[in-house]
This record gives sequence, structure tokens and C-alpha cells, in this order.
Amino acid sequence: MKHTLSVLVENHAGVLSRISGLFARRGFNIDSLAVGTTADPAVSCVTIVVDDKENEIEQINKQLNKLIDVIKLKDFVPEEIVSRELMLLKVSATDQSRSRIAELASLAGAKVADITRSSMTLECCDTPDRLENLLELMRPFGLKRVVRTGTIALEKGNEQLTID
Repeated sequence: MKHTLSVLVENHAGVLSRISGLFARRGFNIDSLAVGTTADPAVSCVTIVVDDKENEIEQINKQLNKLIDVIKLKDFVPEEIVSRELMLLKVSATDQSRSRIAELASLAGAKVADITRSSMTLECCDTPDRLENLLELMRPFGLKRVVRTGTIALEKGNEQLTID
């Protein structure tokens, strides 16, 4: 089962290194990692997605909470959050395929970000499953390049992870 961890940390150099080092030393794999500042510039939010194959999540939470830079940590279940990932993909395009690619992209919620004679670059922000669907739709045209961000997430409703 995938776990999404939202970790509020002090915003200064070396914090991400300490977090990733913790995972590396203990042999835990990170599926996705995204970092950004919060409304408070002194605090960053690190969103980590891990696969809890061997029931390691409790150990991961304990180890993260021991780090000095960690202010607060929350382990979310999928039903509690809205999560998204950004993907840019460059697909081969010809005069004949360009309109079909644009049509499929639009149906999948993607936007055309760039067009050249031989390619189209699409951008899409959605759930990982829907991004995978877009990739499958574009695969027959010839994928040239795919880049994706890590997952970011927020709690649904009025709940929020704060320093308090």
C-alpha cells in the first residue's frame, strides 16, 4: 500500500540531504519526493510517497520524527487527501497525427505546451493513474521524452497540517 507522508521541516540547507540519507541508510525506497516552501518561508513541506511492502511505515515515521529539522509529520491515507503530479511529455507528431494527438490530450485533460514540425510537448497535472492513462494513449505516436514531478498533496476539507 502506498503511503503519502507530509513532513513540515525547517527551511534551510541540508534538510533534504538528512531526510534522504535516513531512507538510504535504512534501505527504504522513496517512490516520490517533492519539496516546496509553505506560507511561512521558514518552513518547507516535504511530500514523500513510499510503498509499505514490509510494514516499514511505522519505523519510517519514528525515524523521521527523530530528525531535528522535522517540525511535524502526518501519514495520510488516500481518502484523506487530494494529490497531484505534473507530467511533461514530448511525442512524435506529423501533419497527419497532430490533430489526433491534440484531441486525445484534451480528452485526457492535458494541454499542448509546444509544437514543432516533428513533435508536440504536452503538459498534464493529475493523479498518477490518469497520467499513466495519458502515456498509454500517446505511446502509439512515439514517446520522445517523459518527465514527471513528485506527488504533492493536501488534506481534504478543513483539516490542515500546521506547526501548532
